[in-house]
Order: sequence, then C-alpha cells, then structure tokens
Amino acid sequence: MDTEEGIVMGRAPKTVDVRLKLPMLEIAGSWEPNDAERRAAWELYVELVTRVSVVPMRADEGLLREALTSLYSLFGSTREILRRHGPQIAEPKRDGQYNFGFLAVAMLNYGLRPLLASWHPALEDWESRRPADRSRRDHERAWSEADRLRSALDGTRQVLSAYADLLASACGIPNLLGAIPPGPADG
Repeated sequence: MDTEEGIVMGRAPKTVDVRLKLPMLEIAGSWEPNDAERRAAWELYVELVTRVSVVPMRADEGLLREALTSLYSLFGSTREILRRHGPQIAEPKRDGQYNFGFLAVAMLNYGLRPLLASWHPALEDWESRRPADRSRRDHERAWSEADRLRSALDGTRQVLSAYADLLASACGIPNLLGAIPPGPADG
C-alpha cells in the first residue's frame, strides 16, 4: 500500500457516495477522489474535526464570537488547501461526478456563508453596545438573539459534520467525531 503524507491510499474506497443537504443546495451523487483529492480531503477533515465547527457548544460554554471566528477561519484554511493542491483537485470528472474543489467551495458558499453573512453583523452590532463594566461573556449572554445564534450554529455543525464524514470516507478512515464527547442532547 502506498502512503503519502500519512494517508494509506490503498484502504480508501474508489468511489464515495455524496449526500449533503446544505441550506440552499442539495448535493447528491458520487465522487472518485484521486490521490491529490484524498490528501486535500485529509487536510480539510483535520480543520473541521478540530474546531467548534463540529464540536457541540453547550449553552454554558464558549463565546458566540469565538465560534463565528473559528468558522470564518475555515475560509482561509480551505483557500490555502485549494491553492496548495492546485487544479488537479478540481478537474472535471466523468459522468458529472463531484470533485474536491466543487465540494469544498460549496461547503464555504452554501454551508458557512449564509450563517456568517447573517449573524456576524448582528453580533457585531450587539457587541458594539457593551458597557465598559460588563464582561464580553455576560454581554453575549444578555443578548436576546443568543439562543437563536446557538441554534443556527448547531444547524451548521450538523452540515459540517456531514462534510467531515464524507471526507473521512474519501480518506478511508473511521470518522474521528466519535472522539468528541456527546453534548447533553447528543448522548
């Protein structure tokens, strides 16, 4: 079995079923990742499973701003992965199959952008009203929209978890999301 950058290419399936339901787009079909796509998939997978994007954020934990910032940073990470691996991860496939480039850009534009475009300015507006004697945490928790944003973050987490699962399948590895402790509603 050939290994490249820690990925055992021989164990990965030749074809991966793609079923992703994004807020404004549904993607269904198949993907036959080449080795470059598998390496890119591994890099994006690591980015997804190691941040709040797929880790449940309990009501008494974290800051909403930090969650949005973490999700926004996926744009930079994904762009870097796309640039580093070049056009071979976005080459057209036969029979209309998907490629990593399309799947990654769809994740950004349809999985993340709607949440960030809506909630980033709303939270920023609320943050600008924080009194000097109030902590960021207390101010966020006093926001009437905080629960709605947490719910929206959870919906995005589910979308990104499906992406993580797809990327794990493309790499031929078990999904590491099982290493994340379940939240109160999860387990």
